[in-house]
Amino acid sequence: MTAGWDDARAAARSVAQRLPSEQVPLPAAVGRTLADPVIARCDLPGFDTSAMDGWAVAGPGPWQIVAEILAGGAPGRTLNAGEAAAIATGAAVPRGADEVIRSEDGTVAADVLEARRVEPGHHIRPRGEECRIGEELAVAGSVVTPAVAGLLAAAGTDDVAVVREPRIHLLLLGDELLDHGIPAVGQVRDSLGPQLPGWLVRLGGSVSGITRVADTVPALVAALTQVTDADVIVTTGGTAAGPVDCLHPALAQVGASLVVDSVAVRPGHPMLLALWQDTPVLGLPGNPQSAVVALVTLGAPLLRALLGRPESGFPEVILDTGLSAPARENRLVLGTVADGRFTAASHLGSAMLRGLAAAQGFAVLPHGGAAAGTAVRWLPLP
Repeated sequence: MTAGWDDARAAARSVAQRLPSEQVPLPAAVGRTLADPVIARCDLPGFDTSAMDGWAVAGPGPWQIVAEILAGGAPGRTLNAGEAAAIATGAAVPRGADEVIRSEDGTVAADVLEARRVEPGHHIRPRGEECRIGEELAVAGSVVTPAVAGLLAAAGTDDVAVVREPRIHLLLLGDELLDHGIPAVGQVRDSLGPQLPGWLVRLGGSVSGITRVADTVPALVAALTQVTDADVIVTTGGTAAGPVDCLHPALAQVGASLVVDSVAVRPGHPMLLALWQDTPVLGLPGNPQSAVVALVTLGAPLLRALLGRPESGFPEVILDTGLSAPARENRLVLGTVADGRFTAASHLGSAMLRGLAAAQGFAVLPHGGAAAGTAVRWLPLP
């Protein structure tokens, strides 16, 4: 039975459990998903720090300059009232200092500093201003960005636990497909083989193998049974009921159970999701735009569940023109967004690639479509 678009996404998420975790050095964690929360191992900053090049001063001026403190060194003495220390940005503020005066705001003659005071604590970053030891800095299920890696490093982290990347094996079907050169009459260049690994990596997966398969049930059964190390099997083409569409009979022959068998969405409705020996098998239609719709519909929530990432909601965009959809199906329309307004791409046929190449994501139209000025859900491309 055909599933509704939202129900199909929920079903895809429900069949997967989070994969095991592994410990990796922090630089290698960028782009990976945290398996556990990460807490600060120290205060940040770990000591009162100068925010400027200048002088740390104690009490009212003028001040006798009695020391110099550079970043990386510890202050050698406590400042008494009327004393100052030349100080570099990032250096530890000495005990007794109550302000840092910027180098451009003071003058020095014979080691005596003259300047106007501003207020106590000025240009001093107090210990723990950004975080305290034991404070949670990143939550489980979040993706480590370069900025997050920098924050965790500053707070004392060396290694983190991340979820193992889902291993994905691609089975590319289609006797008509050519993988190089100019196709002859009756042939077409394979456009899914070159693009799917990139989409899957962006979704957090790792492509562990790619196999080209002839359009026969025995060939597909053999290919399925030879995949032994994948967390997910992704197939292309053969999902409908045409004369060489062999995915359904091949899945039946190996004893797989269908979880989603077509989705009420255009393009891409003949997508499917099955379970074979507890391994999800994601069947993408052969037309390239339909395949990507199937990937963001079923593949994205499936991989998020395997990675332990929470399901995110949909932002909304405003349609700049009215767009149609079937009466009982959602429609995903490729396009771009600027200032919150959605403009549909050209070349939107399910077999076309130009619209996909120029788009940022999909407007998710409700059944029957929506008029200009209507707010609809926005699904960005990975």
